[in-house]
Amino acid sequence: MANRLSLAPLTINEAGPLELISAAAAGGFDAVALRVIGPPGIETTVVAVAQIPEIRKRAGDLGIGIFSTTGIWLRPDFEVSRVEHALANAAALGAAYCLAAGYDDDGPRLTANFATLCRTAAPLGLSIGIEFMPYLPVKNIGDAVRLAQAAAQPNAGVIVDALHLARSGGAPGDVAAIEPSLISYVQLCDAPRERPPMLERREESLHHRLYPGDGELPLHDLMDALPHDITVDVEAPVASDTHLPFDERARRAGDATRRFLQKHRERR
Repeated sequence: MANRLSLAPLTINEAGPLELISAAAAGGFDAVALRVIGPPGIETTVVAVAQIPEIRKRAGDLGIGIFSTTGIWLRPDFEVSRVEHALANAAALGAAYCLAAGYDDDGPRLTANFATLCRTAAPLGLSIGIEFMPYLPVKNIGDAVRLAQAAAQPNAGVIVDALHLARSGGAPGDVAAIEPSLISYVQLCDAPRERPPMLERREESLHHRLYPGDGELPLHDLMDALPHDITVDVEAPVASDTHLPFDERARRAGDATRRFLQKHRERR
């Protein structure tokens, strides 16, 4: 069975929500993830309430689903009241997930805030996936799993990003050891086996990934470790392609991902 493919906003960071949906259709994707809150330090466009009817119409006309939304940063001063509008927008878009990131060294406070976020999202039909990143306090897959389990909410899960898994010292075997129902979805990209020495982890993550199958990460083993029907969110900002039109970048991302997944199916 083919995996559902979603186009992550970071792949074409300059695209607004409507442009990303059009690019996803051009690239043969099934869905998109949209930003309802901008990530810290990155200039980008987020969904506004007034845009939601037009976004839903564009997506419906082109046959593109709204799979996920991003992203809520759980800082020490987090207050759920500040993100309720973003959760409402995510629900109005028809998203199934909202991504969160753990940016707090105080474990009990972080767990309490994550649990509160999950409880607030649940009546809206939203699941919350925690994404680990090696440059944040929730830095590896073990941290993310422990946080999701400690929050003890049925709509809490873990997002597995292929690059973050590798750069945090994780391996596909760590993914295989997780209860499958705890995995929200996978963010797929590729990269050299070792991080280029001139690049900081965050810089590589934001700007210097490769399309699936174009690098050296153990992506086949990773896909073996994941549920076979998992949604694949393609998060692959390729620095050498930033001069290309949005539709062409989406086509390259979609074509590369489908080639990789076809090779993976043939290996099984």
